[in-house]
Amino acid sequence: MYEYYDYENKVIPDEQERIRAQMKERAEKEKKEKKKEKRNKWFACVLYAVIFGVIAGGVFQGVNIAGDYVRNKTGLNADSNTENKDTLSQRQETLKASDSEAGTEVKSEKKASVNKSTALTSVSATGPMDVSTVAVNVMPSIVSITNKGVQEVRSLFGHGIQEYESVSAGSGIIIGENDEELLLVTNNHVVEGANELSVSFIDDEVVAATVKGTDSDNDLAVIAVKLSDIKDSTMDKISIATMGNSDDLIIGQQVVAIGNALGYGQSVTTGIISALEREVEIDNLASKLIQTDAAINPGNSGGALLNMKGEVVGINSAKFASSEIEGMGYAIPISYATPIIEELMNRKTRELVDKDDASYLGISGVSVTEDVSNSYGIPEGVYVSEVAENGPAQEGGIEKGDVICKFDGITVSSMTEIKEQLNYYKAGEEVDIVVKRADGTEYKDVKIKVTLGKKSESELANEESTEKENNDGNNNSNNNSNNNNGFYGNGNGNGIYIDPFSIFGY
Repeated sequence: MYEYYDYENKVIPDEQERIRAQMKERAEKEKKEKKKEKRNKWFACVLYAVIFGVIAGGVFQGVNIAGDYVRNKTGLNADSNTENKDTLSQRQETLKASDSEAGTEVKSEKKASVNKSTALTSVSATGPMDVSTVAVNVMPSIVSITNKGVQEVRSLFGHGIQEYESVSAGSGIIIGENDEELLLVTNNHVVEGANELSVSFIDDEVVAATVKGTDSDNDLAVIAVKLSDIKDSTMDKISIATMGNSDDLIIGQQVVAIGNALGYGQSVTTGIISALEREVEIDNLASKLIQTDAAINPGNSGGALLNMKGEVVGINSAKFASSEIEGMGYAIPISYATPIIEELMNRKTRELVDKDDASYLGISGVSVTEDVSNSYGIPEGVYVSEVAENGPAQEGGIEKGDVICKFDGITVSSMTEIKEQLNYYKAGEEVDIVVKRADGTEYKDVKIKVTLGKKSESELANEESTEKENNDGNNNSNNNSNNNNGFYGNGNGNGIYIDPFSIFGY
């Protein structure tokens, strides 16, 4: 046998087989290494993906936590409550159901308070909202208020005082309810001097209202509407506003103002917080208010200033009026107002008394403003310049020189305010009056119980118009004399000016 010999490659057949085997082995080894390399790359990709996911998730959670913190600080965060709002009628049905289950008629003695939480009646939504959403959610909590009163105008021709019917408009916020009433907050100047109050709800239903309590120093008032006077269809559409925290506001934060602008009906404006604790003097009373560039026009007073959660952070109060200045509106901070509102909510609701039952106090007095107080060292309030002999005030213990600061728990600072309070008290009622009485160089609080007299039986009250006209006619002669008749003091000219038009009939 002859073996084949490859002269070209100079390799014998056995050697060729061995080389082929080595090449095949090397190829399989390279194939395995490539598979292993691919597998390693796949595991590496998975590992990188997991690491990236963990890092991304951590960053995302960190951003959420930081965002929540910032939103909490700016008032843009919302509670986890997913209920947007619930009607008052639904709430009442729930209360009735619970009462019936108990098998007895339950009358709540719990004091009324503003809605600070995300209860069933909350209008606060989940997460920050845009202006339109805030408006839709909060409108059911805002009302228009119409005040019909009598305005006293002094005659230019020396014929005393003439009375004219006046009508003014404002806004209010539904803040709570008790067993018999729906309670609303507004500004004191919106309801001041009211003979007749009416409230218009979101469905344009108009219902009569009464003043429950006022605080003139802080320009706040609470009014009440009888639940029995409100239709079920209206109860289904209205809701109680949620109070926010004005202490958390920051300058530059977006806010929304809702109110009865110019008496045309509810309107919505938006702006930012321009300043906080801005000291503003209105009617000789200095207040620290929220300043905003959201348009607050006449009629907006008593309406709501809201954060972007739909929570009330302020009660619109005033606009700085000037042809040279625009975009300066003011609101009472809700955190400051809340304790005052809750005190007023729990006062006894009073209605205007008939003329036959009208009462009088029997004093003449003059307002002691902050400027007068600082100048003469007399406390702010109503300075009693004269006390009617044998009148209710004298019999109760009020003395000439006392300064009346509270009437039945309500702060008063002028004879007009005392007169307005007397409109709600019948003759024969006993009221607590707090006066500041001079004791050496100091003034001390003295609480006095006074039984109000009947105005129609008072000779002094019957001569009211004559006294006003006489005082009116004597005014010029008093101004031209240099004696001390125009002042009440110790006879040496020291004292404060007595309003010549103040009379005993209040």
